[in-house]
Amino acid sequence: MTLEAAPAYAESRSRTQTARGLAIVPAYNEERTIRAVVEQVRRESPGFDVVVVDDGSTDCTAQLAEVAGARVLRHPFNLGIGGAVQSGYRYAYEQGYELAVQVDGDGQHDPAEIQTLMRAMGTEEVDMVCGSRFLEQSGYRAPASRRFGIHVFSAVLSMIVRQRITDPTSGFRLCNRRAIELFARDYPHDYPEVEAVLMVHAHRLRMREVPVRMHERQGGRSSITSVESAYYMIKVMLAILVGLFRRRPVPDRGGEAPVVAERGI
Repeated sequence: MTLEAAPAYAESRSRTQTARGLAIVPAYNEERTIRAVVEQVRRESPGFDVVVVDDGSTDCTAQLAEVAGARVLRHPFNLGIGGAVQSGYRYAYEQGYELAVQVDGDGQHDPAEIQTLMRAMGTEEVDMVCGSRFLEQSGYRAPASRRFGIHVFSAVLSMIVRQRITDPTSGFRLCNRRAIELFARDYPHDYPEVEAVLMVHAHRLRMREVPVRMHERQGGRSSITSVESAYYMIKVMLAILVGLFRRRPVPDRGGEAPVVAERGI
Protein backbone atom coordinates (compact mmCIF):
# COMPACT_ATOMS: atom_id res chain seq x y z
CA MET A 1 0.00 0.00 0.00
CA THR A 2 1.38 3.42 -0.91
CA LEU A 3 1.47 6.31 1.55
CA GLU A 4 -1.03 8.15 -0.66
CA ALA A 5 -3.44 5.22 -0.51
CA ALA A 6 -3.25 4.76 3.25
CA PRO A 7 -5.66 7.60 4.18
CA ALA A 8 -8.23 6.31 1.67
CA TYR A 9 -8.06 2.80 3.15
CA ALA A 10 -8.36 4.20 6.66
CA GLU A 11 -11.38 6.27 5.66
CA SER A 12 -12.99 3.25 3.97
CA ARG A 13 -12.44 1.07 7.04
CA SER A 14 -13.87 3.76 9.31
CA ARG A 15 -17.01 4.05 7.15
CA THR A 16 -17.46 0.29 7.22
CA GLN A 17 -17.12 0.04 11.00
CA THR A 18 -19.69 2.78 11.58
CA ALA A 19 -22.12 1.77 8.83
CA ARG A 20 -25.61 0.64 9.79
CA GLY A 21 -25.68 -3.13 9.40
CA LEU A 22 -28.28 -5.88 9.24
CA ALA A 23 -27.85 -9.64 9.64
CA ILE A 24 -30.28 -11.53 7.38
CA VAL A 25 -31.08 -15.00 8.72
CA PRO A 26 -33.23 -17.13 6.38
CA ALA A 27 -34.84 -19.98 8.32
CA TYR A 28 -37.19 -22.85 7.63
CA ASN A 29 -38.06 -25.13 10.55
CA GLU A 30 -34.88 -24.25 12.45
CA GLU A 31 -36.30 -24.26 16.00
CA ARG A 32 -33.35 -26.31 17.26
CA THR A 33 -30.78 -23.67 16.33
CA ILE A 34 -32.39 -20.30 15.57
CA ARG A 35 -32.30 -18.87 19.09
CA ALA A 36 -28.60 -19.65 19.51
CA VAL A 37 -27.79 -18.20 16.07
CA VAL A 38 -29.57 -14.91 16.79
CA GLU A 39 -27.98 -14.62 20.24
CA GLN A 40 -24.50 -15.29 18.82
CA VAL A 41 -24.90 -12.69 16.08
CA ARG A 42 -26.03 -10.09 18.60
CA ARG A 43 -23.15 -10.96 20.91
CA GLU A 44 -20.40 -11.08 18.27
CA SER A 45 -21.62 -8.12 16.17
CA PRO A 46 -23.66 -5.84 18.46
CA GLY A 47 -23.69 -3.13 15.80
CA PHE A 48 -25.85 -5.32 13.54
CA ASP A 49 -29.60 -5.59 13.80
CA VAL A 50 -30.98 -9.07 13.12
CA VAL A 51 -33.92 -9.99 10.91
CA VAL A 52 -35.04 -13.61 10.67
CA VAL A 53 -36.99 -14.46 7.53
CA ASP A 54 -39.28 -17.28 8.60
CA ASP A 55 -39.94 -19.02 5.29
CA GLY A 56 -43.25 -20.70 6.12
CA SER A 57 -41.99 -22.74 9.07
CA THR A 58 -44.41 -25.12 10.74
CA ASP A 59 -42.49 -25.23 14.04
CA CYS A 60 -41.57 -22.57 16.61
CA THR A 61 -38.81 -20.90 14.57
CA ALA A 62 -40.49 -17.47 14.49
CA GLN A 63 -41.38 -17.40 18.18
CA LEU A 64 -37.90 -18.44 19.31
CA ALA A 65 -36.28 -15.86 17.01
CA GLU A 66 -38.40 -13.13 18.57
CA VAL A 67 -37.50 -14.32 22.08
CA ALA A 68 -33.82 -14.04 21.10
CA GLY A 69 -34.33 -10.40 20.06
CA ALA A 70 -34.66 -10.62 16.26
CA ARG A 71 -37.15 -8.86 14.04
CA VAL A 72 -39.10 -11.58 12.22
CA LEU A 73 -40.50 -11.43 8.68
CA ARG A 74 -42.99 -14.25 8.11
CA HIS A 75 -43.80 -15.83 4.78
CA PRO A 76 -47.27 -17.43 4.72
CA PHE A 77 -45.80 -20.40 2.85
CA ASN A 78 -42.38 -21.71 1.86
CA LEU A 79 -40.75 -19.78 -1.00
CA GLY A 80 -37.35 -21.44 -0.83
CA ILE A 81 -33.96 -20.04 0.13
CA GLY A 82 -33.81 -17.51 -2.70
CA GLY A 83 -37.17 -15.97 -1.85
CA ALA A 84 -36.28 -15.81 1.84
CA VAL A 85 -32.94 -14.12 1.19
CA GLN A 86 -34.48 -11.63 -1.23
CA SER A 87 -37.08 -10.67 1.40
CA GLY A 88 -34.20 -9.93 3.75
CA TYR A 89 -32.40 -7.79 1.19
CA ARG A 90 -35.58 -5.92 0.35
CA TYR A 91 -36.08 -5.18 4.04
CA ALA A 92 -32.45 -4.00 4.30
CA TYR A 93 -32.89 -1.75 1.27
CA GLU A 94 -36.18 -0.23 2.40
CA GLN A 95 -34.90 0.38 5.94
CA GLY A 96 -31.77 2.14 4.68
CA TYR A 97 -29.11 -0.31 5.87
CA GLU A 98 -25.64 0.24 4.41
CA LEU A 99 -24.38 -3.30 5.07
CA ALA A 100 -26.11 -6.67 5.10
CA VAL A 101 -24.64 -10.03 6.03
CA GLN A 102 -26.30 -13.40 5.33
CA VAL A 103 -26.13 -15.90 8.17
CA ASP A 104 -27.76 -19.33 7.89
CA GLY A 105 -30.26 -20.25 10.57
CA ASP A 106 -28.94 -23.82 10.90
CA GLY A 107 -25.79 -22.94 12.86
CA GLN A 108 -23.37 -23.63 9.99
CA HIS A 109 -22.03 -20.08 9.80
CA ASP A 110 -19.91 -18.84 12.70
CA PRO A 111 -21.14 -15.35 13.73
CA ALA A 112 -17.67 -14.57 15.07
CA GLU A 113 -16.48 -14.55 11.45
CA ILE A 114 -18.70 -11.58 10.58
CA GLN A 115 -15.84 -9.41 11.77
CA THR A 116 -13.54 -11.18 9.29
CA LEU A 117 -15.87 -10.15 6.48
CA MET A 118 -16.08 -6.62 7.88
CA ARG A 119 -12.30 -6.21 7.97
CA ALA A 120 -12.03 -7.36 4.36
CA MET A 121 -14.68 -4.89 3.18
CA GLY A 122 -13.10 -2.10 5.19
CA THR A 123 -9.67 -2.54 3.62
CA GLU A 124 -10.64 -3.12 -0.01
CA GLU A 125 -13.02 -1.38 -2.37
CA VAL A 126 -15.41 -4.28 -2.94
CA ASP A 127 -19.18 -4.60 -2.97
CA MET A 128 -19.44 -8.15 -1.63
CA VAL A 129 -17.19 -10.26 0.59
CA CYS A 130 -17.81 -14.03 0.63
CA GLY A 131 -16.67 -16.38 3.36
CA SER A 132 -14.88 -19.39 1.88
CA ARG A 133 -14.45 -22.82 3.48
CA PHE A 134 -11.80 -23.80 0.96
CA LEU A 135 -9.55 -20.77 0.45
CA GLU A 136 -7.37 -22.17 3.23
CA GLN A 137 -7.32 -25.50 5.04
CA SER A 138 -10.06 -25.16 7.64
CA GLY A 139 -10.87 -28.78 8.38
CA TYR A 140 -14.32 -28.50 6.83
CA ARG A 141 -15.30 -31.62 4.87
CA ALA A 142 -18.30 -31.60 2.57
CA PRO A 143 -19.78 -34.89 1.27
CA ALA A 144 -17.94 -36.27 -1.77
CA SER A 145 -20.81 -35.58 -4.18
CA ARG A 146 -20.95 -31.94 -3.09
CA ARG A 147 -17.19 -31.51 -3.24
CA PHE A 148 -17.27 -32.59 -6.87
CA GLY A 149 -20.03 -30.11 -7.66
CA ILE A 150 -18.22 -27.32 -5.83
CA HIS A 151 -15.04 -27.99 -7.84
CA VAL A 152 -17.00 -27.89 -11.10
CA PHE A 153 -18.78 -24.65 -10.22
CA SER A 154 -15.52 -23.12 -9.00
CA ALA A 155 -13.79 -23.88 -12.29
CA VAL A 156 -16.66 -22.57 -14.42
CA LEU A 157 -17.22 -19.38 -12.43
CA SER A 158 -13.51 -18.63 -12.12
CA MET A 159 -13.24 -18.81 -15.90
CA ILE A 160 -16.29 -16.57 -16.44
CA VAL A 161 -15.48 -13.86 -13.91
CA ARG A 162 -11.70 -14.10 -14.46
CA GLN A 163 -11.14 -14.32 -10.74
CA ARG A 164 -10.43 -17.30 -8.52
CA ILE A 165 -13.62 -18.55 -6.86
CA THR A 166 -13.10 -21.34 -4.33
CA ASP A 167 -16.48 -21.62 -2.57
CA PRO A 168 -19.29 -20.68 -4.98
CA THR A 169 -22.00 -22.34 -2.86
CA SER A 170 -21.22 -20.35 0.30
CA GLY A 171 -24.15 -18.27 1.50
CA PHE A 172 -22.05 -16.48 4.13
CA ARG A 173 -21.51 -13.07 2.54
CA LEU A 174 -21.40 -9.38 3.41
CA CYS A 175 -22.82 -6.81 0.98
CA ASN A 176 -22.62 -3.05 0.76
CA ARG A 177 -25.43 -0.72 -0.29
CA ARG A 178 -24.93 -1.26 -4.02
CA ALA A 179 -25.14 -5.03 -3.68
CA ILE A 180 -28.11 -4.74 -1.29
CA GLU A 181 -30.08 -2.80 -3.89
CA LEU A 182 -29.17 -5.25 -6.64
CA PHE A 183 -30.27 -8.29 -4.62
CA ALA A 184 -33.39 -6.54 -3.29
CA ARG A 185 -34.62 -6.11 -6.85
CA ASP A 186 -33.38 -9.31 -8.48
CA TYR A 187 -32.21 -12.49 -6.76
CA PRO A 188 -32.02 -16.11 -7.99
CA HIS A 189 -34.66 -18.24 -6.30
CA ASP A 190 -33.78 -21.91 -6.65
CA TYR A 191 -30.14 -22.48 -5.59
CA PRO A 192 -29.00 -18.89 -5.59
CA GLU A 193 -25.43 -18.76 -4.30
CA VAL A 194 -23.71 -19.71 -7.57
CA GLU A 195 -25.94 -17.50 -9.70
CA ALA A 196 -25.48 -14.56 -7.33
CA VAL A 197 -21.73 -14.57 -8.03
CA LEU A 198 -22.50 -14.38 -11.74
CA MET A 199 -24.95 -11.52 -11.13
CA VAL A 200 -22.36 -9.50 -9.24
CA HIS A 201 -19.92 -9.94 -12.13
CA ALA A 202 -22.54 -9.09 -14.78
CA HIS A 203 -23.37 -5.82 -13.01
CA ARG A 204 -19.69 -4.89 -12.67
CA LEU A 205 -19.77 -5.04 -8.91
CA ARG A 206 -16.63 -6.29 -7.22
CA MET A 207 -16.26 -9.20 -4.84
CA ARG A 208 -13.57 -11.12 -3.02
CA GLU A 209 -13.35 -14.21 -0.85
CA VAL A 210 -11.81 -14.52 2.59
CA PRO A 211 -11.15 -17.73 4.54
CA VAL A 212 -13.61 -18.42 7.37
CA ARG A 213 -14.49 -21.24 9.73
CA MET A 214 -17.79 -23.00 9.21
CA HIS A 215 -19.50 -25.76 11.15
CA GLU A 216 -21.52 -28.76 10.13
CA ARG A 217 -25.26 -28.19 10.21
CA GLN A 218 -26.48 -28.10 13.81
CA GLY A 219 -30.10 -28.79 12.91
CA GLY A 220 -32.76 -28.71 10.21
CA ARG A 221 -32.42 -30.30 6.82
CA SER A 222 -30.32 -29.27 3.85
CA SER A 223 -32.23 -28.27 0.73
CA ILE A 224 -29.84 -30.44 -1.31
CA THR A 225 -29.53 -34.16 -0.56
CA SER A 226 -26.92 -36.51 -2.00
CA VAL A 227 -29.53 -38.05 -4.29
CA GLU A 228 -30.41 -34.62 -5.64
CA SER A 229 -26.81 -33.51 -6.22
CA ALA A 230 -26.65 -34.56 -9.89
CA TYR A 231 -29.95 -32.81 -10.64
CA TYR A 232 -28.73 -29.76 -8.76
CA MET A 233 -25.52 -29.62 -10.80
CA ILE A 234 -27.36 -29.85 -14.12
CA LYS A 235 -29.89 -27.22 -13.09
CA VAL A 236 -27.27 -24.75 -11.87
CA MET A 237 -25.11 -25.22 -14.96
CA LEU A 238 -28.15 -24.46 -17.13
CA ALA A 239 -28.89 -21.39 -15.00
CA ILE A 240 -25.31 -20.19 -15.48
CA LEU A 241 -25.59 -20.69 -19.23
CA VAL A 242 -28.87 -18.77 -19.40
CA GLY A 243 -27.43 -16.05 -17.17
CA LEU A 244 -24.57 -15.47 -19.58
CA PHE A 245 -27.04 -14.44 -22.29
CA ARG A 246 -29.47 -12.55 -20.08
CA ARG A 247 -29.61 -8.83 -20.75
CA ARG A 248 -28.81 -6.78 -17.67
CA PRO A 249 -28.46 -2.99 -17.33
CA VAL A 250 -24.89 -2.19 -16.34
CA PRO A 251 -24.11 1.09 -14.51
CA ASP A 252 -20.88 2.98 -14.82
CA ARG A 253 -18.38 2.32 -12.07
CA GLY A 254 -19.16 4.46 -9.05
CA GLY A 255 -22.69 5.32 -10.17
CA GLU A 256 -25.97 4.44 -8.55
CA ALA A 257 -26.69 0.81 -7.73
CA PRO A 258 -28.16 -0.96 -10.77
CA VAL A 259 -31.90 -0.95 -11.34
CA VAL A 260 -33.25 -4.10 -12.92
CA ALA A 261 -36.67 -5.41 -13.87
CA GLU A 262 -39.13 -5.38 -10.99
CA ARG A 263 -39.34 -9.19 -10.83
CA GLY A 264 -40.47 -10.49 -7.48
CA ILE A 265 -40.84 -7.01 -5.90
